Amino acid sequence: MEHPRVRQLAGPEAIDAALRAGDDVSLLLVQEDARHEAVAPLVALARERGIPVRTATRNVIARLCNLRPAQEILALLGRDPEANLEATLARRGALWLLVGVAYPGNIGMVIRTAEVSGADAIAIAGDFDHEAKRSALRAAMRADKFMPVYWCKALELLDAAKATGHTVLALDESGEHAPWQVDLTGPRVFVVGGENGGIPPEVVSRCDGAIRVPMAGFIPCYNLQAAVSAIATERLRQSSKGA
Repeated sequence: MEHPRVRQLAGPEAIDAALRAGDDVSLLLVQEDARHEAVAPLVALARERGIPVRTATRNVIARLCNLRPAQEILALLGRDPEANLEATLARRGALWLLVGVAYPGNIGMVIRTAEVSGADAIAIAGDFDHEAKRSALRAAMRADKFMPVYWCKALELLDAAKATGHTVLALDESGEHAPWQVDLTGPRVFVVGGENGGIPPEVVSRCDGAIRVPMAGFIPCYNLQAAVSAIATERLRQSSKGA
């Protein structure tokens, strides 16, 4: 069974109700100059329960908040940004795996896309030094602060995912079905290959199927982020139909 979906709560009333109901609150983000009288008690309650509390500027909160006017306190539900791989796979949701993606900027944009679409985590397989990882996370525009990002070996991750009942789907030109022709809901690992070489054969062989995003232009491939967005959005659409 899938765990509760990833979502944001905004404002003291909604967050107070969630905390008192014992909902899966994993993080509070608080405006550093918050003035609402209910904010301090909520911060104290969260800390008492071991829930991490972070502060951010008014501008950051306003940019992230899903309500208008922006609230002074936000909560993340349904996903622990500090979770290890075992805990993440136990959620039985969506996880993205990038294999052989070379450019940190592309990695960062896909990290952000995965987070926005409610994925449980993203994993990156490849040889990256510290500076390349930092560049990728900068391009993600803080998305890694709200979702686990793993730097790992592809086959080891796929073995762990299959052991927890995840279906592994490759985004590959060999796929015979469009995203809307495949069940993308439930525990899934979506595998994306590099800009030039695609998904290595040894990884493709571990996949349970392949999806091909339709194309109609002269150029034979989408930008990496665009292809990921197409799958992520279709998963959201299918999930909302069953909600």
